[in-house]
Amino acid sequence: MQGLFDDDNEKPDETRGTPDAPLADRLRPRQPEDIVGQDHLVGRDGTIGRMIAAGKLSSIILWGPPGTGKTSLARLLADQTELHFKAISAVFSGVAELKKVFAEAEMRFPSGKATLLFVDEIHRFNRSQQDSFLPYVERGTVVLVGATTENPSFELNAALLSRAQVLILNRLDTAALGHLLEKAEKLENKPLPLTDSAREALIAGADGDGRFLLNQAETLFSLDIADPLDPSQLAKTLHRRMPVYDKDREGHYNLISALHKALRGSDPQASLYYLARMLVAGEEPLYVLRRIVRFASEDIGLADPQALVQTLAAKDAYSFLGSPEGELAIVQACLYCATAPKSNAAYKAQKQAWKSAKQTGSLMPPENILNAPTKLMKDIGYGAGYSYDHETDDGFSGDNYWPDGMAAENFYQPVDRGFEHKIRERLAYWENLRAKKTG
Repeated sequence: MQGLFDDDNEKPDETRGTPDAPLADRLRPRQPEDIVGQDHLVGRDGTIGRMIAAGKLSSIILWGPPGTGKTSLARLLADQTELHFKAISAVFSGVAELKKVFAEAEMRFPSGKATLLFVDEIHRFNRSQQDSFLPYVERGTVVLVGATTENPSFELNAALLSRAQVLILNRLDTAALGHLLEKAEKLENKPLPLTDSAREALIAGADGDGRFLLNQAETLFSLDIADPLDPSQLAKTLHRRMPVYDKDREGHYNLISALHKALRGSDPQASLYYLARMLVAGEEPLYVLRRIVRFASEDIGLADPQALVQTLAAKDAYSFLGSPEGELAIVQACLYCATAPKSNAAYKAQKQAWKSAKQTGSLMPPENILNAPTKLMKDIGYGAGYSYDHETDDGFSGDNYWPDGMAAENFYQPVDRGFEHKIRERLAYWENLRAKKTG
């Protein structure tokens, strides 16, 4: 990978750790205990810790957010193993380079030297490129260490996943990021020019990304700052970092799932938080609105029929006003749905009715409820014996509306909450009248 490894000798970059190297590079771990925030992997009982102790490395996929130490772990494994080390990036590498890497690994293998192949951004390889790793991993010619920010179950072939362990790296928490800053200050032999509150703001602004935090710290170290900066001065000095959020990637689906679950759980505060997370990160507001409209039918339904009205009104208001004014209408719809009584009775009824319709095929409705627009249809019995409900004393005939040969089914079962409580009483009343008429 350009700028990261020396392709001539295929060892980690010899400039690493020199005074001219970036701060993040000079602080790269040399021992497992130097890794911060990933004790579950590098500790004595962690998977990587056990591999290093045993001196035996198997193929692994490192999955985690940016700046959590994936590349550092790969370099650490290179330092701790006698395997030949080779690094490539799926962003820059193609079929030709893969063939060259595999050919060199094959030539090296008979002498007892396997190749540790580190593939950064491995999810960028297509399916056929991923498949090309399989024979070499199976034979042990190559020990694969792949790094990805995307969910491997979505982005990597099942065959490749079955031959590698997926190790999950945690987003760096406040303590881990604070420890990184302490290591940086020790290396630079001076404190960061920040007040305590500005230091907290710097850590919070890193959003769990250690590399970003160290880059920001390096900028502060390089400036001639006489007095410690407060949070407002820090914000003016450094560029604000936007949250990690890819609209077509897992972060997108994680947040919309969290919003949906918080709405379903009737937590308006958490619902508003996840709504804000998505909109602040640049999500398309109409996408969020479509999901909230869907929620109004799926999880509220007739427990509060106004939920669908409110969400559609929010869609119209946003279309009319646009951002940022129209976003308040989205907030209103979100809060309405979070605080509304919940029922998935309509959703369950749809599933069951659709299933029954597919199973029963083309059964004819009973003749008494069929229209008879022609004389022939009247002569063969269409419409004969139909009871006009409005002409009955109760406004309810109690007739059978199910096809001949099919028993009545009970798809819709309202819950005893919200408006569906009244619907439940109404259905029970009609069922009682039906029982009297047929009894």
